[in-house]
Amino acid sequence: MSRITLNALPTFVAVARHQNLRVAAESLHLTHSAVSQQIAGLEERLGFQLFDRRGRRVVLNAAGEALLRDVAPALARIHEGVQAATVAAGSKEQALRVTMIPSFAQRWFLPRMASWRAENPGIQIEIDASPEVKDLQREGYHAALRTGEGQWPGLIAERLYDGPTPYVAVGSPALAARVAGKPLEAIAREPLLGERDLWKRWFRAVGVEAEPVPVAMFSDLSLMLQATEQDLGFSVVREMFAADALRQGRLVKLSDTSFIHEGAYSHHLVYPPALKAWPPLLALRSWLRAELEASMRSLKAQRKE
Repeated sequence: MSRITLNALPTFVAVARHQNLRVAAESLHLTHSAVSQQIAGLEERLGFQLFDRRGRRVVLNAAGEALLRDVAPALARIHEGVQAATVAAGSKEQALRVTMIPSFAQRWFLPRMASWRAENPGIQIEIDASPEVKDLQREGYHAALRTGEGQWPGLIAERLYDGPTPYVAVGSPALAARVAGKPLEAIAREPLLGERDLWKRWFRAVGVEAEPVPVAMFSDLSLMLQATEQDLGFSVVREMFAADALRQGRLVKLSDTSFIHEGAYSHHLVYPPALKAWPPLLALRSWLRAELEASMRSLKAQRKE
């Protein structure tokens, strides 16, 4: 077996992650042919195939799986070492890779990016908005913002806020005006978006007997809120995700009544134990907590108005 080159290994991990040479090439900012040549060269030096070719997809075979198990964590440790060296050298520019669900990214995190940059001008942040639960160490992420019970093997998970957050029913100003002044029962005859169970909980909270039948379901909360803002129907959402739109007048509450969904998952900051004291992660943790506390205070103030 010939000696393999180190620069082929990140390419191997990217192809294994995406199972597509073109997509892997785009993620690495390389050409398709360059990635293909690196993989072919790596397999030639090893003396065996790492992938099975299935049309446009490339799928890890048993040998590839075995290699990935050790190579991905090793590359992650190298990346962490480089970051630590950067900190020790006093470099002003640092990079932080964070993955989070799209709804959190679009409805809460991105509107506060200016605040992050103002407070942390020396920390670059790369955001991956994906519904997939990424393997942080294998895929080179420093942290994740996830919803769940807070138990992810091998990772530290810190709950980002205390207690459950209220759910409210919202609509666009135009659609809400159509039911203004009418009994709340009238809302059940309007187009409803989202989960039937959440609507049933809301109607119970406002004292209305109704059997809601939503006209559309969404796999992503941000899409549902976008549809709500575009007059396509009413929705029931976690108040913190609608807070900015409510404050800016893009959405209005259908009632001041809210309800607590005890079974709803909380949001957590998740990261590898080795990064617990890493300054960029400490900065992210501090900023998240401060911004979430400010959001909660703002929501309480809005309820009193």
